Amino acid sequence: MKNFFGRLWTEWTIAVSFLREGRSQSIMITVGVAVGVAVIVFITALIQGLQSNLIDRTLGTQAHIRLLSPDEVNQVAPTKEGIIQLVLEDKSAQRLRSINNWQQIVTTLDQLPVLTAVSPVVSGPALVQRGDAIESVALVGIDLERYQQIIPLKEYLQSGQLRIGADDVVIGSELAKDLGVQVGSKLRLDTGQQESTLVNIAGIFELGVRELDARYIYLDLKQAQSLLLLPGGVTVIDLRVTDLFQADQIADQVGRLTSLQAESWIETNAQLMNAISSQSLSTNMIIIFVAVSVAFGIASVMSVSVVQRTREIGILRATGATQTQILRVFLFQGAIFGLIGSAIGSSASYGLVWIFNNFGPGLFYIPVPIELVLLALLLATLTGVLAAAIPARRAAALDPVEAIRHV
Repeated sequence: MKNFFGRLWTEWTIAVSFLREGRSQSIMITVGVAVGVAVIVFITALIQGLQSNLIDRTLGTQAHIRLLSPDEVNQVAPTKEGIIQLVLEDKSAQRLRSINNWQQIVTTLDQLPVLTAVSPVVSGPALVQRGDAIESVALVGIDLERYQQIIPLKEYLQSGQLRIGADDVVIGSELAKDLGVQVGSKLRLDTGQQESTLVNIAGIFELGVRELDARYIYLDLKQAQSLLLLPGGVTVIDLRVTDLFQADQIADQVGRLTSLQAESWIETNAQLMNAISSQSLSTNMIIIFVAVSVAFGIASVMSVSVVQRTREIGILRATGATQTQILRVFLFQGAIFGLIGSAIGSSASYGLVWIFNNFGPGLFYIPVPIELVLLALLLATLTGVLAAAIPARRAAALDPVEAIRHV
């Protein structure tokens, strides 16, 4: 074992000496590897940061899964036996209605380990009036403690307090601007069902989605039930899951368990998921292209090195070096190129990310996971070894006598 490690050290020393003799070539290919690794790490971190930001912005304003009552369908009168009836019908209008036995459903869902939060919600349309200004809004009645686990409203609060109940509501910033109101102002809510009430604005939030900020009014669950003529009822059950990207499968499972219509965020944001998939595919193609380019660069330099070191290789073979030892000498060179180049490239990528985070547009933050850097180091070193394999085999196969005669 001691002799084996001694031989490895000798081969390593020879590999380093060959690299020093061809210093300019070694520096050029190391810089090439460094640039390739820096591009791979930076682009991967950039795309991951962008995708994470998109998902956070999307899910920051909606539940992972929504449970609703099944759609109502038209009832068609049965026909007599032997008669075929062709019916052209319009889809049944969907009225505002409560989920049956929602309390038992919530209790059951609270016990599922794949769910981290369950929140009953009652929502419906209304008109809000202040003076001569009238706006169409969406009333969202919530149990604040439960709903905070779905959407952290406190983080989006722009002014005032997150206080819901006793005629206190919180409204979106765009709606406040349109109505010309502020914290402490009064609004009249009218559902068009002979139910109206005067409420106090306790807080103003900004979710970052203009449509929601211009329409949403959060109020107490019981007050919304009264206004929408759904005493004791809820129209939606919002869920939060442990694994975002398993939301479709969990929605199917929960839908079968509750016999309700389950919609996952993946289903309702199909375009976003397609965009993320396209970004990932483009990133992988860039990484493969850069990796192949780096591999060809290393292989080219190693091929030239074999030609330039032919005489030295012949002398090593004549003094007792085996083909395997010559092979390892050149494989070590490839590994050195990959390892040093990737280390420099990873450091450069940190610099690029720092510049982007501090002097870029500021739209989102790019993290650089240590796992990504370690993976880049490993893949670059492995690429260096594989790229050096063919030139190394060629060097090991040289005839010692012919190699010594090489000028």
